[in-house]
Amino acid sequence: MDTNGKLFKKFLEREDRIANQFNTENATKQHNKGKLTARERIELLFDKDTFEEIDAFVTTAAATSNFGTITESFGDGVIVGHGKVSGRLVFSYAQDFTVMGGSLGVVHAQKISKIQQMALKMGAPIIGLIDSGGARIQEGIASLAGYATIFKNNIDSSGVIPQISVIMGPAAGGAVYSPALTDFVFMTNKTSYMFVTGPNVVKEVLNEDVTNDELGGAEVHSKKSGVAHMMYEDEEHTIQGVRKMLTYFPSNNVENPPIILNPEEKDDYIEKLRDVVPDDPNKPYDVKDVIDLIADTNSFYEISEKYAQNIVVGFARLKGNTIGIVANQPKMLAGTIDINSSIKAARFIRFCDAFNIPLLTLEDVPGFLPGIDQEHMGIIRNGAKMLYAYTEATVPKITVILRKSYGGAYIVMNSKNIGGDFNFAWPTAEIAVMGPDGAVAVLYRRELLASEDPVALKKELVKTYRDEIANPYIADEKGYIDEVIDPAVTRKKLIIAFEALQNKQVSSPAKKHGNIPL
Repeated sequence: MDTNGKLFKKFLEREDRIANQFNTENATKQHNKGKLTARERIELLFDKDTFEEIDAFVTTAAATSNFGTITESFGDGVIVGHGKVSGRLVFSYAQDFTVMGGSLGVVHAQKISKIQQMALKMGAPIIGLIDSGGARIQEGIASLAGYATIFKNNIDSSGVIPQISVIMGPAAGGAVYSPALTDFVFMTNKTSYMFVTGPNVVKEVLNEDVTNDELGGAEVHSKKSGVAHMMYEDEEHTIQGVRKMLTYFPSNNVENPPIILNPEEKDDYIEKLRDVVPDDPNKPYDVKDVIDLIADTNSFYEISEKYAQNIVVGFARLKGNTIGIVANQPKMLAGTIDINSSIKAARFIRFCDAFNIPLLTLEDVPGFLPGIDQEHMGIIRNGAKMLYAYTEATVPKITVILRKSYGGAYIVMNSKNIGGDFNFAWPTAEIAVMGPDGAVAVLYRRELLASEDPVALKKELVKTYRDEIANPYIADEKGYIDEVIDPAVTRKKLIIAFEALQNKQVSSPAKKHGNIPL
């Protein structure tokens, strides 16, 4: 009995030591920076009292230092484990900046790698809460090898389980490539940043002064680089955003997304949809109004809202079922497709296809964005990414042409001949090789030059072209779309069509993998 008492006392002593490691002083340091502690983040992410930590008592003593000193601590600066998020199994790791700046050494890397492999084995999503100064210099190449193992696990898990990275502080150097390999990246404004080379290196090499925020803050990555898909103003809202996003996903690539019915049942007949598209074909409107009317109430969750705003992508629900939406945005660059929007849409399409999320395309596109910069920077190569992604996708794919659908852009936006399952059009649709103005200028150049009133003649020819060529009924009669529909019944048509496609199966040619134009 006495022996058992001593053993239990030792057990309690270890518990006290680890509790003291996460002390008030360390927590205050984080809070003063506008950040939460690693444990506070874990508590917010997981359902109450469901998180089970693994390897809490692994120590840095197992690591060897080539240079400098290593602070011995339990856990080696990272908390790993599993729990429930909205009742479903999720794995996670949370780097602790209060322990050696959250730097990654051998033991730290082993813990992350272990939890990654467990998530893959169990077929459950993994969430990385990143707050780290990068590779631990004292451990030399061993820390770099640790990163390499993590990257390999990211790639092995890609398309098998959802992977989300949440940047809660610094992510610098090689550390940025794990988030870049995951499906979605969240950042918190003013307290998180990512860059390959920091401000000091920029100053030394280029003699330019730049702050962490200016170089790689959340605003930069959510608006300019597109690295960050979601940005929130504080960590609490960031983590709530992660929890919400997870509700749209299946746990892995062999499951279907969860069905979550909305208590606010929506009528399938929506007369307001008839008034969204303006009578003037050149007048802009907000395609998000169409999305909100079609989808279940308050179910649209937009991705990369601030980046490449001429295309809108995100998740929504129809009768409780998750769908991915890709929509041209007429109020930004007239809805044209450029390099950034092509890449944004292609990556989203490929995620949806990997995780059995049906795709809805809402189309209003006058073409690809013209210009020297676009051509020289590779609009051909980059535009082909979206074409490739749509064609390769085997999930149910439905397109609704709201208004313009011209030229190569018509083909790219999930047209019938690249694999669209159901292609509908509203009566306002204009489907043609090119827009009326351009077509008339090419076809009637001589007549316009010879005319006494070229403006009036062009106006008349444009109207004739719209009436006789660029209308949805010709495409309908030739079978290139399935039906011209009343906008008011769009939601009903989509629910029926997706239901008809739920058992869709596609046989692809045998190959190792295709070669997407990267």
